[in-house]
Amino acid sequence: MNTRLYNTLLHYQSTYHPVVDFKADSDKLLPMDFTAANTELTNDIISYTKHFAWYINKKLEGYTYGIGGYNEDRILYKRSPLFATAGSQVSPPAGGGDSGESIRSIHLGIDIWGPAGTKVYAPLGGMVHSFAFNNNFGDYGATIILLHQIETVSFYTLYGHVSLADLAAVQEGKYVNRGEVIGHFGETAENGDWPPHLHFQIIEDLEYKEGDYPGVCSKNEREKYLLNCPDADVILNMMNKV
Repeated sequence: MNTRLYNTLLHYQSTYHPVVDFKADSDKLLPMDFTAANTELTNDIISYTKHFAWYINKKLEGYTYGIGGYNEDRILYKRSPLFATAGSQVSPPAGGGDSGESIRSIHLGIDIWGPAGTKVYAPLGGMVHSFAFNNNFGDYGATIILLHQIETVSFYTLYGHVSLADLAAVQEGKYVNRGEVIGHFGETAENGDWPPHLHFQIIEDLEYKEGDYPGVCSKNEREKYLLNCPDADVILNMMNKV
């Protein structure tokens, strides 16, 4: 973890606007587990979007949102070849094949699962850095990245799986106010073929990327990416409400 960034974010935690509408005294959050320990996640559920959507909807009955996932070793990403390898940064194991260490399965943000159209707010003021439609199976779909600065500390927040219509309303370089609606949970057809949810991630160094940044890494790269992407709940402040 980047201690300086995390401590700065923690110091100002009471000032952030909620990223989604949530009333702690009445709304209910469901912790979601997408690790191999969750035996409900059969290959049939993982492989077929309609089956996975049915599973999510059933789990959310009686709850406002499902939430979780930071630093979680997920089995979900078997559904897409997008996560098959970490890329050129990781060499394949000697002798060929894959030891499993280079398959991307470690989640770097927090997911909030809920109805399509759910409003997404900017937690603090910032600037629209970039946006993109990452239209691959299993990808973010419509994605917005904001640039922020607190004191002398600069960082980014990423909002994945938003509505495609939201991209028409943003402009690179435009200032975004704290509490401004910047997006909505996207439908399955526009969010990378996932049930509606928001992927929220904090990033210190965007590494010259625009409209995209890995939200999942391999076990080999876990330390590097967790250092660059602190626990997003320091801004959300929702996991303690579960």
